[in-house]
Amino acid sequence: MTTTPASRRLRIKHTTKVSYAQPAASSHNEVRMTPLTLPAQTTLDARVTVNPTTPTWSYWDYWGTQVTGFDLMDPHGHLTITASSLVETSRPEPLPAAPTWDEVAERIAGSRLLEFANPTGRTTVPPKLIKKARKAAAGLDPHETAVAVSALVADRVSYLPGATSVNTSPAEAWEQGAGVCQDITHLTVALLRGAGLPARYVSGYLHPERDAELHRPVAGESHAWIEYWAGDWCGYDPTNRVRADESHVVVARGRDYDDVTPHKGIYRGVPGGSPEVTVEFTRVA
Repeated sequence: MTTTPASRRLRIKHTTKVSYAQPAASSHNEVRMTPLTLPAQTTLDARVTVNPTTPTWSYWDYWGTQVTGFDLMDPHGHLTITASSLVETSRPEPLPAAPTWDEVAERIAGSRLLEFANPTGRTTVPPKLIKKARKAAAGLDPHETAVAVSALVADRVSYLPGATSVNTSPAEAWEQGAGVCQDITHLTVALLRGAGLPARYVSGYLHPERDAELHRPVAGESHAWIEYWAGDWCGYDPTNRVRADESHVVVARGRDYDDVTPHKGIYRGVPGGSPEVTVEFTRVA
């Protein structure tokens, strides 16, 4: 019988290649691709390199994410960003005892949880969907609510790569019944907030093979899931209907995708061109 290890060490290589329609005269960029160090996750090594070569700098943003910034002031026809990291993850601690809904409401009113309790532009949904979420949560505690609302979304919206774009709204994904992890996460965050539970958007990585062979590179991709507040922040992956565990690697957390976008940039030049993104995982322990 194969036993899934309680911890694992993952090497992650996240590469973004941008090809411009014509050489850009200059560009200004910020990157959120460095995994965090958390109680169940330790970043042992992390670096971001850029081609064409240019100096980079790092800072922590308002949401607690490490950001790498850089400028390219000379004309360039392409841009390659490579984020390499070595991360050790372990199984999450047992869920904390569920607070009462009155305790949740009291905590929201007196803390920064308020920022994760209200809708944003990307997490606004029609009132009829909020009613569905409240009905699904009726009589449940906060932990049970997170699972029930996640199931409500996953039952309606099938995971289908390419079904939506980065600008698809949660309501559009719900109506068409298909989307990617970003859509499923935005919908779940929106409905949990509508049900009275603070929730935030998590950006990171998910190793695609839970029992991956050591030292064998595996192609993967960036991933998104939620954290909800029930006495503490608790991770849940609504796309896969599981708790966030040692296969998940947290990079950034915020109100929605706009707070955690892996690569943001502006350039001076002719519009056009598109990025190509690849993520490679190697389990080394």
